Amino acid sequence: MKLSSSVFSGLCLLIEILGIALFLRGFFPVSIKSSLSSKSKLSDLPEEPVLGSSPNSSKVPPPLFNKVVILLIDALRDDFVFGPSGKRFMPYTRNLVESVSSHSFVAKARPPTVTMPRIKALTTGSIPGFIDVVMNLNSQALLEDNLLWQAKTSGKRIIFYGDDTWVRLFPKHFLEYDGTTSFFVSDYTEVDNNVTRHLDSTLKRDDWDILILHYLGLDHIGHISGPHSSLIGPKLLEMDDVIKKIHTSIITKEAGDSLPNLLVLCGDHGMSETGSHGGSSEPEVNTPLVLISSAFVKKEGMGEPLVVEQVDLTPTLSLALALPISQNSVGRLIPAVFEKAAPLLPY
Repeated sequence: MKLSSSVFSGLCLLIEILGIALFLRGFFPVSIKSSLSSKSKLSDLPEEPVLGSSPNSSKVPPPLFNKVVILLIDALRDDFVFGPSGKRFMPYTRNLVESVSSHSFVAKARPPTVTMPRIKALTTGSIPGFIDVVMNLNSQALLEDNLLWQAKTSGKRIIFYGDDTWVRLFPKHFLEYDGTTSFFVSDYTEVDNNVTRHLDSTLKRDDWDILILHYLGLDHIGHISGPHSSLIGPKLLEMDDVIKKIHTSIITKEAGDSLPNLLVLCGDHGMSETGSHGGSSEPEVNTPLVLISSAFVKKEGMGEPLVVEQVDLTPTLSLALALPISQNSVGRLIPAVFEKAAPLLPY
């Protein structure tokens, strides 16, 4: 049977539309969430299996840390801390990595390596899709179960300064916040000064449990002139001073606390050799994750950092703060954090 040209054209158009629809369905998949309740609860924990006849109910171990400071430096590559640049431009941080109580890792950030999807990954433990690259331009409140929701629900007081993407994702979670826009990439000075100006007063206060700082300046320099720019060194030195200020303060505060404090240094993503990000090259996905606390066993020298997934931070912080792990988290616990606390775990 011979088809008319109009029918043939219509079939071709239909096949093209079907092909495009299948491609978009595969490239921008709909997230499959847990069929259980939308938020995790401590009561959701299963009973611990034991050899005896009566089961032993599981309990979340007591918290390991009092206050937690999460310092996120946008576009911080792993070699900016662990490589030659770290030794030269981040001497205090490098000393913490090499000779103080800390654990260092290379955290793999899965594509798309864009800020908003990475914040979602860090707080939910789930893996966002490429549709979040589009949503990055107009972030909406995050309704998915996440670390900040669990912390706020348990009564923890959270303060945030930095990239206002956090404020849009978590509009009702912060006791206090001051957001800075991330889209004026020509500004790499005031965008960070607006965060640092709060530090002295906030670190002296006792009315918070979690402090989150998101610095944008390094990312902006990368977009302007790349990772080998003469501006990178001074910016890393500036961040090193911030780390020194925070670490000194939280160590001093421990004198009157029953539990140690924790400083988390991380990046949301890295940057390519041209200063961009969004793809899956090694410089874009390899970020440093440094956990610093007097709770950890002191060591001398820096070995090769272990590789973990970026989403592993979510369940690790949740358990360390005695919080339920986010419902859709696919991350795994980082064992080194719990080595000293092993006797406390209900095995």
